Amino acid sequence: MTDDNHIRRYSMLGLYEKRARGESRTDDTYIRSLTEAELERSIADDPDWKDIPPDWHDNATVVRAPAKTLIPIDEDIVEWFRASGPGYQTWMNAVLRAYVMEQKRKQGPGKP
Repeated sequence: MTDDNHIRRYSMLGLYEKRARGESRTDDTYIRSLTEAELERSIADDPDWKDIPPDWHDNATVVRAPAKTLIPIDEDIVEWFRASGPGYQTWMNAVLRAYVMEQKRKQGPGKP
């Protein structure tokens, strides 16, 4: 089971920078030494893949996040969220989304 409190997200640039600093825990030499069959077996044995059907990608759909926009937000509000740590912008977005969804729920279907 995944504990979301331990999930960290990095950009590709961030991963390259971690690797350059020697912070990567990936054994690239080992992974590159695996044959295709060994790699396939390793993936098949991974418990995270146990419930994933082999043809999962046949009906996969590309999902894109909604476009982001820059908006002016009062600095004290940003600082309050920023104090919560990494992911504060995602949290701010979630708070705003929850507010909008609640307003839509109160207004009822078919109303803007």
